[in-house]
Amino acid sequence: MPSTDTQAPPSVPAPAAATGPTTAHPAELRLRAGLLPLLAEADLLDSPSGWGSTRTAAGAFRLEPVRLDRDLDLVTRWMNDPEVAAYWDLAGPQSLTAAHLRAQIDGDGGSIPCLGLLDGTPVSYWEVYRADLDPLARHYPARPHDTGIHLLIGDGRNRGRGLGTALLRAVADLVLDNRPRCTRVIAEPDIRNTPSVSAFLGSGFRWTGNIDLPGKRAALMVRERALRSLI
Repeated sequence: MPSTDTQAPPSVPAPAAATGPTTAHPAELRLRAGLLPLLAEADLLDSPSGWGSTRTAAGAFRLEPVRLDRDLDLVTRWMNDPEVAAYWDLAGPQSLTAAHLRAQIDGDGGSIPCLGLLDGTPVSYWEVYRADLDPLARHYPARPHDTGIHLLIGDGRNRGRGLGTALLRAVADLVLDNRPRCTRVIAEPDIRNTPSVSAFLGSGFRWTGNIDLPGKRAALMVRERALRSLI
């Protein structure tokens, strides 16, 4: 018959008191150093949540990553605005917008949906993404760390008065200020969306040609770090 007695666990020696600073083994140091590039690359967009704010003619602007529990109603309403729906193709029930946002939020960090806040008030929706890791890279000569942006102005009362131009310049500056490995900001607005193309041109982007993407013919717009001081 098996015993039901339990044995006392063996005593564990108390750790010795530290007598001086500890030194990592050289192999451990090499391992840590070897991991640094991988750790840096793991954050594919250099944490837009920490980019801070920038001044524009319309006020202080910053990007705030979308939270579904807080922002889904607002983004859904914007997506159902007819002027937005004509180019985003996301008009419909809240579940459609939720699926679009969740695919990015739960993804690998290569695309981050954000609200654009002007003096603390949400006025725009943005997607900041790694263009060089996106299917877009098959359609243009991509460079490592190219950063793409998508934009919509949420309230129709804010459209047509230059706000888009000011915010595009602000976001491009935020990207270049906070992503030192990025040499270019990329955008691909629908060529039919004349106000959007004009806003990109007015904010320092240059048109480099038209490209055929699934669902649209786009104007490939590029803002170069090297030309930043000139435009």
